[in-house]
Amino acid sequence: MVYEKNQLLTVEITDMTADGEGIGKVDGYPFFIKDAIIGDQARIRVTRAKKNYGYGRLEKVLMPSPFRIDAKCSFHRQCGGCQLQAMSYERQLQFKEDKVKNNLIRIGGFASEFLDKVMEPIVEMENPFHYRNKALYPIGTGRDGKSIAGFYAGRSHNIIANTDCSLGVYENKEILEIILSYMRENHVSAYDEATGQGLVRHVLVRKGFQSGEIMVCLVLNAKSGRKNSDFLPGQAGLVNSLSKVNGIAGISVSINREHTNVIMGKEIHTIWGKKSIQDTIFIRNVEDDFAATGQGITFSISPLSFYQVNPVQTEKLYSLALSYAEISGKETVWDLYCGIGTISLFLASNAKQIYGVEIVPQAIDDAKQNAIQNDIKNAQFFVGSAEEIFPEKYANDGIRADVVVVDPPRKGCDRTCLETILKMAPERIVYVSCDSATLARDLCILCEDTYEIKRMRAVDMFPMTVHVETIVLLTHKSLRESKRWVCEKHCQDA
Repeated sequence: MVYEKNQLLTVEITDMTADGEGIGKVDGYPFFIKDAIIGDQARIRVTRAKKNYGYGRLEKVLMPSPFRIDAKCSFHRQCGGCQLQAMSYERQLQFKEDKVKNNLIRIGGFASEFLDKVMEPIVEMENPFHYRNKALYPIGTGRDGKSIAGFYAGRSHNIIANTDCSLGVYENKEILEIILSYMRENHVSAYDEATGQGLVRHVLVRKGFQSGEIMVCLVLNAKSGRKNSDFLPGQAGLVNSLSKVNGIAGISVSINREHTNVIMGKEIHTIWGKKSIQDTIFIRNVEDDFAATGQGITFSISPLSFYQVNPVQTEKLYSLALSYAEISGKETVWDLYCGIGTISLFLASNAKQIYGVEIVPQAIDDAKQNAIQNDIKNAQFFVGSAEEIFPEKYANDGIRADVVVVDPPRKGCDRTCLETILKMAPERIVYVSCDSATLARDLCILCEDTYEIKRMRAVDMFPMTVHVETIVLLTHKSLRESKRWVCEKHCQDA
């Protein structure tokens, strides 16, 4: 049967894609439907129909899924950020575990029975709202000509006006409303992507959950400035208003005149207070349901620093990394894609020597400063790409590793980096991944001949979204102590 655009159909949602779209079939023909929940009986409107599949818009839920709940945010369908907010949290956790497992089966070639043996239960979050310590709000102009702040609608750059995100910290609303009020009163224009005109592009807010310190950074389409210069008309009034918000420790501007989707500019000017804020991540006891140990590492965070956005779950994730690494105090550890040294410094107290690599110079400056302020002397950091620095230090300086920790961006590890790890042959690899698809691809390479998965666990770092963090412990096959389940395609027993 041929389906036409705008045709109304009734479907039962029997599955969901990795991106959170519901899947329903009509006479065997699959439709992908945003905002539909597995188990829904729904009326959909056909938006596009191809030869073998189509897309539909959810018009009405005729019979709700047992997993459907009332979403906390009224904008959740329009906004591109919370794909799963209408699904019960328990079902979200199952969705994420299934997503990781399916990617490892489909892309990595690992057997389902093997994964059942090594996968540990997902680490859930006690309160899955208001967990984000960082928010980037695009600034635009509404239909009434007034400046607005919010988030982009899914797969577009249309701004949904909303200053009260249910995932962000409570202070975001007050800060944004101060900035929008200032813009209206001082006739300050919002940036227009189409024309490249307008002054204020984005607002960045970061908060230290332990310290309570808050940083505000306005991204401006402005000329490069000099020290003590004003970048905004009526800048003193804005600074005065923002500085009264409880917790505000620093206000800065980022200059970005590029016609690009890159948000932050490289030029940062502090216009009030401190140039960075601090936060502390505490080590938790993995064997005692993540009970606090009292040991913590304090980090300085600048506007350009990479720092995990969910500090509550970060403590659990990094504590798992420390547990998986099994460091006794004699090991040399390489932390690739180290950012501001978060995992590196977590491991330093248990290791002989830590080497960290990160391509962002500002992040390495922060990592070095973080080591100093925590009195850690056995950590050394290098600026550069992991795929260049890591092989160079191994080939030219003979620096090897007993343990390698990798926490790459969404694209996963570079092939050269993986090949160097295989040549170096560390006893253990701890792989922290924000994308289980590229994780599966990389594990396929590492486990082809040399390594096997010993433990793995998903961590819900991003509740209400389709994203999930995964941590994996790989051990060298030469260390295998007993016969174990292995995957069908890789890690075959000798």
